[in-house]
Amino acid sequence: MNLPRGLVALLIASLCSIASRAAAPGLPRSAPEAQGVSAAALLEFVEEAEAKINALHSVVIVRHGQVIAEGWWSPYAAEEPHVMFSLSKSFTSTAVGLAIADGKMSVDDLVSKFFPEEMPEKPSTNLKAMRVRDLLTMSTGHHNEDIATFPFMAEESLVKKFLALPVTHKPGTSFVYNTPATYMLSAIVQKVTGQTVLEYLKPRLFDPLGIAHATWEASKQGISLGGFGLSIRTEDIAKFGQLYLQRGMWQGKQLVPAAWTETATARWMSNGSSPTSDWDQGYGFQFWRCRNGAFRGDGAHGQFCVVLPEQDAVVAITAGTRDLQGVLNVVWAKILPALQAEVKGALPADAAADEKLKRKLASLTLKKAVGIATPALAKEIASRRYVFPKNPQAIEAITLAPADDDVKATVMTVVINGAEDKVKISGEGWTRGELQNGPSAGRVALSGAWTAADTFTLDVVRYQTPFTARYRMKFTGDGETVTLETAPNVGATPAAVVGRRE
Repeated sequence: MNLPRGLVALLIASLCSIASRAAAPGLPRSAPEAQGVSAAALLEFVEEAEAKINALHSVVIVRHGQVIAEGWWSPYAAEEPHVMFSLSKSFTSTAVGLAIADGKMSVDDLVSKFFPEEMPEKPSTNLKAMRVRDLLTMSTGHHNEDIATFPFMAEESLVKKFLALPVTHKPGTSFVYNTPATYMLSAIVQKVTGQTVLEYLKPRLFDPLGIAHATWEASKQGISLGGFGLSIRTEDIAKFGQLYLQRGMWQGKQLVPAAWTETATARWMSNGSSPTSDWDQGYGFQFWRCRNGAFRGDGAHGQFCVVLPEQDAVVAITAGTRDLQGVLNVVWAKILPALQAEVKGALPADAAADEKLKRKLASLTLKKAVGIATPALAKEIASRRYVFPKNPQAIEAITLAPADDDVKATVMTVVINGAEDKVKISGEGWTRGELQNGPSAGRVALSGAWTAADTFTLDVVRYQTPFTARYRMKFTGDGETVTLETAPNVGATPAAVVGRRE
């Protein structure tokens, strides 16, 4: 029987996809007690995190290679990727380790060796002495103020810009957190392999681990940004941590040399002395040392891959918080004791505690605005356009109107930089959509309601990123004016702006 060529291609692609999933399944699941952990203790962690942090987006806890707890705060979801920010650095480090194993480079290679054509005309002695290991350990010799505004999206060669930076100190002597240095690692891997870090890691790391659809932002020169820009799922973070816990071994195959996993996660640089800070415990090859004998990769706003070798455990977290140390404090206060309490073998089964934990994890959601009955003002301002003076958010006009097909929903039209977005908002749950303009552009989930007789509150979640924001529209003078207040979960809070009804 002859099949159309397109159908044959579709069948082949489907079979390849099925084979790939079969070869690299997700992590196995287990009741916590079967792995020596109390479900009740894990429930305490979730409740403590909600009370003290109130900004976690997901958590996956692995013990003895088994997922014992996992949850996503809606609208975040298991299948959605999440921006990793600087947790990307640990993956770039892994690419360096693999390139070294392939004989392409060495940690002792001089940086100048790879880009002689990009070097300044008269390079300094310190620049000429800079090695790959100095990039890995954040000990390049730069001052923080010289790298703080590095232009990652510049049209000109970022490699050349990096090499033009003043190198004040002898490389290898002082720690300064240096994301441009990680970009250089990515550029070096690409120079010696002919592939971006994303391309290079796909068959060597991502495919064997079952990390599908990873994306990585690139510079204008086509080089993966290295120090940030990777997007993967929470379980993918957990798999990566488990790989390092297993010293690079995965399903009987050595994906990453064991020596590299030990070297990369060792303490190479001192970065402080505070016994209460997980940012003062030393730095490895793009991995942080932690208190309690742990190590981690981490990223801005609370993206964590925490590996606890002594407890044979991994904790993967995504979040959107200003309090990164607070997240780890809850891990140490609640998860660590539960892992340390293990007796020989499994704990007695606790069906009631397991069920209670499962119910809690299945019902997680970000806090939404609590609505009241629709006030009389809603009818007064319905479909009326409010215009705003020039403001940093570039919001020009907003209109609220009842939805034709749902009495409990509101349609908001907003004009930003001359472009219009129209979205449907419900207070009943999270409504997914896509905004084309403004600071919240991209895939979003929305929830909104009248929260007072004169106030409409809108929650916007960019659910593939850490970023959420609450917008309050308070109407005055019988709806003649509206004051728009914006409260982002991270970053600066913009000033309120007053709009007038046309």
